[in-house]
Amino acid sequence: MFVKSFASTLVGIEAVTVAVEVDISMGIGMFLVGLPDNAVKESQERIRAAFGNSGFRMTGRKVVVNLAPADLRKEGSAYDLPIAVAILAATGQAVPDRLDRYVIMGELSLDGSVMPIRGALPIALKAKEEGFAGLILPAVNAREAAVVEGLEVIGVRSLTEVVGFLSGQRPLEPVRLDMSELFSAATGRHGEDFSDVRGQAHVKRALEIAAAGGHNVLMIGSPGSGKTMLARRIPTIMPPMTPEEALETTKIHSVAGKLGTEAGLLTRRPFRAPHHLASRVSLVGGGANPQPGEISLAHNGILFLDELPEFGRGLLEVLRQPLEEKTITVSRAKYNVEYPANFMLVAAMNPCPCGYYNHPTKGCVCSQGAVVRYMNRISGPLLDRIDMHVEVTPVAFSEMADSRPEEPSEAIRERVVRAREVQRMRFGEYEGIHTNAMMTSAMIRRFCPLTAGCSSMLEKAMQRLHLSARAYDRIIKLARTIADLEGEPDIGTAHIAEAIRYRSLDRETWGL
Repeated sequence: MFVKSFASTLVGIEAVTVAVEVDISMGIGMFLVGLPDNAVKESQERIRAAFGNSGFRMTGRKVVVNLAPADLRKEGSAYDLPIAVAILAATGQAVPDRLDRYVIMGELSLDGSVMPIRGALPIALKAKEEGFAGLILPAVNAREAAVVEGLEVIGVRSLTEVVGFLSGQRPLEPVRLDMSELFSAATGRHGEDFSDVRGQAHVKRALEIAAAGGHNVLMIGSPGSGKTMLARRIPTIMPPMTPEEALETTKIHSVAGKLGTEAGLLTRRPFRAPHHLASRVSLVGGGANPQPGEISLAHNGILFLDELPEFGRGLLEVLRQPLEEKTITVSRAKYNVEYPANFMLVAAMNPCPCGYYNHPTKGCVCSQGAVVRYMNRISGPLLDRIDMHVEVTPVAFSEMADSRPEEPSEAIRERVVRAREVQRMRFGEYEGIHTNAMMTSAMIRRFCPLTAGCSSMLEKAMQRLHLSARAYDRIIKLARTIADLEGEPDIGTAHIAEAIRYRSLDRETWGL
């Protein structure tokens, strides 16, 4: 007897529907075809044990399982459940006429319980797109899939529950989420706040500008000056994610298996801080079974690289393409996948190996050559792609002991949100452009006209600081954001001057 059920496989962060075809005929043995990997091939032993411990019987006849399309590699253990259900339907132990309405996914334990899977959200989106009535998957993944409206999401805990539901003998309530409740919870107070940071007014100003325009920023200062503390509070001033951003971000984390068991939709912007000993694959993505790396996990959020020069030179150079293209392509002999990578890079570093170059009270023990070599660990092309270079100086005792309250993150976030709204209106006709940092050269000419005074000031800065054409564009983008924060329709000389100050740590001038 021939029976077909439906499952799904992941290609990048998108799902592809897989038809699980089961044919039972004369003969003995179980055969899996359709480019299954070892985890899929091992499913037959898990299925046999699950049948025996759940009160079902495995047929003694020949079983052929084809996973179509047969030229697409199938990976992982999530095919256990659709294969098992199709075999039960083919042997008359389950009702086959409801299989074509549902996509079924889940790993089987030997006792018949259903284990979690990765990628529930993209699988649910694909199921809805292709017109399936619902999705049957492990109960711990049900909240994640229930984000997709108009799809019946059935969370199950065992093989017997699935068979009972498909046979109509065990009704199960679909899982539903209140999306407004999820987004309202995201607007609550964070555990950290900018009001915790004493002093550092100029750095707070720089980070406000960076958050408002989506600009990359490098903080350079001596140990203990507050670089990491400031960086970890940037998410508290970022604007809330839109539903579209939340959906896309959740898909990436779902495919990577980074969502918690009770997670539904990620409504707060991600903050990823990989250690400087991280491997290239963990940062970029890929591997034997391709998964997104830290660069993609920071999509629509922040990628924080602390102690930037301690990262390997080759590791840092892979950032250049995603910083420009906002995507990253991982190409290997067996696959080629593309992951979104629209993140805001925030980096921190010491000014020299000992950490006290330019310190107001402590002397630096490094030679001039050592300072230059330390800075040379960051290549010119990468440094050129960082919009803002901010020097972080130690906080004086008088500022630390001051009991007056500092400005909270909420007040800063209100200004950032207003500036982002101006940009949203400005770029409404451009698909995929949301912030000033994403403007192309043509858009800079259209939205950032400069007066004669601004042009003259910028020309002098280019000659003095030996800046590149890319730095020229980034200064103008930065000035546009500063003007937006101040509610100014046009860029003025004061905006250009402030933007130029954030290039003062350019490699051409630092350490000389």
